[in-house]
Amino acid sequence: MTDGGVEQGGAVEQVGVGEQGGAGDEFDVVVVGAGPAGSAAALAARRAGARVLLLDRADFPRDKACGDGIAAHALDVLDELGVPDAVAGYPPLPALRMVSPGGDEVARTLPRPAYTVPRTVFDARLVAAAVAAGAQLRRHAVRRVEVRADRVVLDGAVTAAAVVGADGAGSVVRRALGHPVNPDRHLALALRGYAPARPGPPEQLIVTSAPRWPAYAWSFPIGDGRANVGYGEVLRGEPLTRAHLVDRLAALLPGTDPATVTDLRAHHLPLSTHRPAPGRGRVALAGDALSLINPFTGEGIFYALLSGALAGAAAARSPEHAGRRYTDALRRRLGVHLRHSSTAAWLARRRLVVDAAVRAARRDDRVYRTVVELGLGDGRLDARTLGMIGFGLATRDRPPRR
Repeated sequence: MTDGGVEQGGAVEQVGVGEQGGAGDEFDVVVVGAGPAGSAAALAARRAGARVLLLDRADFPRDKACGDGIAAHALDVLDELGVPDAVAGYPPLPALRMVSPGGDEVARTLPRPAYTVPRTVFDARLVAAAVAAGAQLRRHAVRRVEVRADRVVLDGAVTAAAVVGADGAGSVVRRALGHPVNPDRHLALALRGYAPARPGPPEQLIVTSAPRWPAYAWSFPIGDGRANVGYGEVLRGEPLTRAHLVDRLAALLPGTDPATVTDLRAHHLPLSTHRPAPGRGRVALAGDALSLINPFTGEGIFYALLSGALAGAAAARSPEHAGRRYTDALRRRLGVHLRHSSTAAWLARRRLVVDAAVRAARRDDRVYRTVVELGLGDGRLDARTLGMIGFGLATRDRPPRR
């Protein structure tokens, strides 16, 4: 696509970036952070007629450490926001292969294809769409958030009727609301790079690890001869070195030579098992700032887009009650799913449960789809899936029937 400053194939032009405004800047909604959550918030607020300022500390395009996986549910949100071509030029990935800690594996066709789009391209496309919709974009690192009864003031210069904090795992807006970062066991660390794609049919690959579980490696082909590869694990109170992360990546993806991996970057993943309040008064948190990372898979793009859209709409339509309106909307849309995903993460602390789940998904396509929807979308656990996993646990040590 070429509209809004993005060319087909991923080359990106700078769009809509100005210098920091002077004192007296006033907006209906200010969005802090212009990643997927922030761009979605800006798009939703503009659709509601608000004057929107989108702030980010970086120029776009910019890299962002991530698995780059875009699931179908994320595209549904973008369609609703009027951005139907965010993955244009990138081939669909029709299948997902999962390998359990015990070595069992399942490879099936996804309910709907996924995509791998580098965040240098994907995020810039969303920012361009927000600017094309009428949002103002500025490069500025927010350092101080002052919440007053009738407004929110950022760095003493920019005033908003409501603010959406979409500024990532180290969110300044989150800290202003009095919420610390996630503690260990609710925070993961991952290392991402790019390597030559594996031979064979295109598919997403997730290989879970028995040592240091919960942990897994991934390989997501992009379609240009490269794949996004990485390894991540849940933090447990001890520091993790870059060398350790690289070693585990190579061990779980044996066809990947660390010497061929480029652009290695580490990033924290605040898991949804420890979320702060979604908002208060005139302030709402979205995406990673709200710890909306799936604890089962590490997926966060769908959560970011959906929460950003809900936060932006609430901030535009009811700024003085943005936090409450957004909290209610998020609960209605994702509340049951988040409870089920947390339950799944708790069950999956036992490696044998993951082994049984993968075996059940290999035997039954409905179970496979349930697992995929739970990990990549807004799915829920069901009795059939739990029953087949339980049966697999109960019979794992029995000799085969003759």
